[in-house]
Amino acid sequence: MSDPVSSDQPADILQQLNKASSAEDFFALLDVEYDPKHVNVVRLHILRRMGQYLVSEDFKGMSDADVRSRCKAVLEQAYADFVASSPLDQRVFKVLKDAVAPKPRNFVQLTTLK
Repeated sequence: MSDPVSSDQPADILQQLNKASSAEDFFALLDVEYDPKHVNVVRLHILRRMGQYLVSEDFKGMSDADVRSRCKAVLEQAYADFVASSPLDQRVFKVLKDAVAPKPRNFVQLTTLK
């Protein structure tokens, strides 16, 4: 497997990110500093949050440098979200959202019983 930051990769940062195979690749491609111990615990949460932030972005007509800069800022924000709080606090995955969703209460009024 080739190194995602090698010079034989396409110049377009979105293509490079699309080919990245790990969270560490994203951090390296975008030149974002991180604590490996922290990323080992919350890597999927960070990437999911980054995706949530990027879905509202429109990169049409932007230079590669501007796209790279925006992606870097988004990754830094996603990483900061999980440095400042836990995955349970952030709840980016459905299973964690469902864990705190109000449970339906099965209530039967006494007057309906015969």
